Amino acid sequence: MSNVMTKNSINAPSKSFSIVADTLKIDAETGLISDPNLLMVKAQCISCHSSKLIIQNRFTRDGWKQKIRWMQAKHNLWDLGETEKQVLDYLEKNYSPTVGIARRAPLKNIKWYKLDQK
Repeated sequence: MSNVMTKNSINAPSKSFSIVADTLKIDAETGLISDPNLLMVKAQCISCHSSKLIIQNRFTRDGWKQKIRWMQAKHNLWDLGETEKQVLDYLEKNYSPTVGIARRAPLKNIKWYKLDQK
């Protein structure tokens, strides 16, 4: 089945449609959001694990710091020293929890009715 739409197609888009582009620049090598601190994150984080571990998680600054401490305790991650602030700044800015509306508010005062089945 072809996805190509012809000129006479009923569902053809109008000529005046717009595409909303993502405004974030993404690093082609890692898939991480581009930022002045990205090079430090690449040096400290991506040398041991995939950038996908960062992309798939959302933590507060404290949450990211706890993850770093866990990696230091359990996986021999070195002391990040002065660079830890840059790494945490990047992670907090770009990969912290986001507030969004995922669902509608729960229904209140529902008036149920009896469904007649035949």
